[in-house]
Amino acid sequence: MSQNNSQSDSIQNPRVTWEGCSVLLDINDGDRLVFARLSAGSTLKIGNKTYSLQPLIGCPFGSLFQVENGDQGHCLARFVPSIEGNNIQEKGDFESQDEIKDNRALVDNNKAQSLTGEEINAMRSQGATGDEIVEALIANSATFEKKTLFSQEKYRLKKQKKYAPKVLLRRPFARSICEAYFKKYPARIGFLRVDALSLLLSMANVSANSDVLVVDMVGGLLTGAVAERLGGTGYVCSTYLGSTPYSIDIVRIFNLSNEICKRIVRSPLTDLSLSQNGTSEQIHQQGDEINQQGDEINMECLSNNQMSSSVGMEEISPTENDTSDVISETTVSPVNKTGKSTKAGNKAPKQAIDLWKENGFSSLIIAAPELDLWSLLKDLLPLLANSAPFAIYHQYLQPLATCMHNLQLGKMAIGLQISEPWLREYQVLPSRTHPCMQMSAFGGYILSGIKICSSS
Repeated sequence: MSQNNSQSDSIQNPRVTWEGCSVLLDINDGDRLVFARLSAGSTLKIGNKTYSLQPLIGCPFGSLFQVENGDQGHCLARFVPSIEGNNIQEKGDFESQDEIKDNRALVDNNKAQSLTGEEINAMRSQGATGDEIVEALIANSATFEKKTLFSQEKYRLKKQKKYAPKVLLRRPFARSICEAYFKKYPARIGFLRVDALSLLLSMANVSANSDVLVVDMVGGLLTGAVAERLGGTGYVCSTYLGSTPYSIDIVRIFNLSNEICKRIVRSPLTDLSLSQNGTSEQIHQQGDEINQQGDEINMECLSNNQMSSSVGMEEISPTENDTSDVISETTVSPVNKTGKSTKAGNKAPKQAIDLWKENGFSSLIIAAPELDLWSLLKDLLPLLANSAPFAIYHQYLQPLATCMHNLQLGKMAIGLQISEPWLREYQVLPSRTHPCMQMSAFGGYILSGIKICSSS
């Protein structure tokens, strides 16, 4: 039986959900982003109602779900959008050029809608779908026909989000996870934007069969992204200062296979260093102080939010009036019952450490906004092989400029450059294509270079 289970795990289709996998639920086109672990008892709360996530098991990623009436009440059912709606919208755009409409005569006095809340509740009790309620609201609106085509579409989308919410089943990978965290909790990932993350992987030349040394103080996002790109080849060694390793909880959301998880290892800097000096000891003391402060903050968050550490489910919502940052779901089973999964972040084997000491790592990536970068880089750079690339991310420019200046003086690296990633998001709609009104104007800085053999 164990062999059959292992074979079924290896044949598992990564494009289709399974019981125990992590998913990213996009509710109402980005209004809410929820990380969930699918199981028979997992639930999702939309508005004042709770829906089971069991219909999502076995569906391909990218599927769209809508709240519909079932045999046991309201439930999430798979929804296939029609193409006719897009054709009608394009036709309306061409017709609107000939018509002259504006919203100057409309007065927002809450008297245009003749359908009352009691009548809407009666329709729900009779089994009316969300789309039927939206159409009834449009039919009973006295000002809908007087609005412009764009205003009509806004009105329809607003009512649809309230009475017929849609849930998009997204696969959690490096880009979607980074975008979700950056949207609501950027401080937890060090304000690391998705374009900066991609530049880090590219500048560090992360490729198959690479041994990548990582200093990850952004929750495990960097470690998971590197492991995802390696695809089960090479190693990702997450090093840390002091005696307590940095948290890499975000790695659990990636749905990495057991083979990839085996390639994610941890090792303290004292075990990797070839020799100890006063500077490294000073940094290790600094790392212990930061770890103690982080433990105190985590204990405060746990006591305030009363969340369970064994449940790996977080909700990310772009609204700023939420009462809690992290909402735990007690109905979610954190472990897949079909088979045991390999835990990522085990201690690096001694043979691998000896091999890295002899040959060096093939690349280095640092994302440690709370540490002194230059003191850390002096200890990490000797661990790299000659001609190995490195990339360092920081939210501010000055720490990277200090590192670049010292590297130039010591003739320790070539090809040094500081890059500032720039990203512009566009809204692409018929007759309304333009840059988004609210964008992130800042994505941090990245110092990259290639280590050379010093003459000393």
